[in-house]
Amino acid sequence: MSQRRIPLSRRERPAKPPLSRAGLVAVALRTMQEEGLERVTMRRLASELDTGPASLYVYVRNTAELHGAMLDELLADLGRHGEPSADTWRSELIDLLWAYTVLLFGYPSLARSVLMLRPSGPHYLRLIDTILGLLHAGGVPVRQAAWGVDILLQLATATAAEHGSRHEAVTATGEEEELAAVVREASPSTYPNIHRTRDELLSGTGEQRGRWAFGSIIDGMRAS
Repeated sequence: MSQRRIPLSRRERPAKPPLSRAGLVAVALRTMQEEGLERVTMRRLASELDTGPASLYVYVRNTAELHGAMLDELLADLGRHGEPSADTWRSELIDLLWAYTVLLFGYPSLARSVLMLRPSGPHYLRLIDTILGLLHAGGVPVRQAAWGVDILLQLATATAAEHGSRHEAVTATGEEEELAAVVREASPSTYPNIHRTRDELLSGTGEQRGRWAFGSIIDGMRAS
């Protein structure tokens, strides 16, 4: 006599976690941090979430929107300031912009993607709002502040994209050394302006140059 087959309860099978935009972004961020942005594809994320790629488009329209959402999540801790001070607004603003730049240093592929996006998430909007508040504290006129925010964030993003791309390139160090040698050896008769400023052309750290660039733009916004 055959042994009676005991049915398995469906309740013993682990249920799949419900899909959500937050869950999708979390998996995308983890994949980027572990393997790079190039591995963040809808097919790969669908596999991680045990679903089909088509179901993910309920939460993001396309890969560009997903990248914007990933950036927004990374910005969760930026843009939180108290009441701006008329004495320290400029240094606070430069600190904030440099912090945004440094954050993107860690994700050069995302920085390159963000250059082509118009992020609109809540954390990105809070960052913009904080920048505008600091500019207002410094007496920057409304139009200059409104137009200048875009320039400041573009500079920060482009700086991170360039820095990260060069850091990833195998030949980057050799190219920088070659450029430095060429500048130092520039003939004063052929390149008089390069010869005159060659020491300064090669001076300064990335942070020093970045902070100076932000400060120069901010000062120009006040003066224009």
